[in-house]
Amino acid sequence: MLQINNLSNTVGDKPILKGLSLSINAGEVHAIMGPNGAGKSTLAYTLGGRPGYEVTGGEVTFDGQDLLALAPHERAAAGLFLGFQYPVEIPGVSNLQFLRESLNSQRRVRGEEPLSGAEFIKLAKEKAALLGLDMEMLKRPVNVGFSGGEKKRAEMVQMGILDPRLAILDETDSGLDIDALKIVGAGINAIMRKPDKAVLLITHYQRLLDYVKPDFVHVLSKGRIIKTGGPELALELEREGYAEVVA
Repeated sequence: MLQINNLSNTVGDKPILKGLSLSINAGEVHAIMGPNGAGKSTLAYTLGGRPGYEVTGGEVTFDGQDLLALAPHERAAAGLFLGFQYPVEIPGVSNLQFLRESLNSQRRVRGEEPLSGAEFIKLAKEKAALLGLDMEMLKRPVNVGFSGGEKKRAEMVQMGILDPRLAILDETDSGLDIDALKIVGAGINAIMRKPDKAVLLITHYQRLLDYVKPDFVHVLSKGRIIKTGGPELALELEREGYAEVVA
């Protein structure tokens, strides 16, 4: 599904990713861990197409397409979803309005009919219930006045509505208490644990992986993946830290 070959980039003329390679197949969950400044969020933003992240080498294909040649909205319409560590607030725009426009924009690009208001509300209620989010929250401006946990649950509702093929989740566990972590983990499993979908989880800690069991765990350091293993690698990192692996 996603093939990254020798990817390098710069941010503000500073090299961050330095020859990173990674392959993700449909049906797989991959977790990336690593120390601060390793390039984890940079990888997510580069795949999502964030401006200012200049690719200087390598290639990325998504379902056979040259991902780097696509604009951010084209990547989203192709089935890529980027979950942010710090979801932004959009005053004056309700969640329902934002989500309906986002979904129908993607459907039009794919040649599909847009959902009617009634069809969309039914879908939104279903996905909100899955994440334990009150529908009244979705009537409010995007993330305005939300707690950290509410922002992350709202973002998972967004993921459920858009129904991507590949979800790249950048520290989704950040700011979540124990109960919210369980709900978000269950939501990721229900939405994305399917044979035709895949997940790339970026996290500092093993705790989210208790709920979303990864097939592979990768350690990222200084812009490269330096070690890959199974779920046991996350437990090892939790016990011993990154120093020995990085050394």
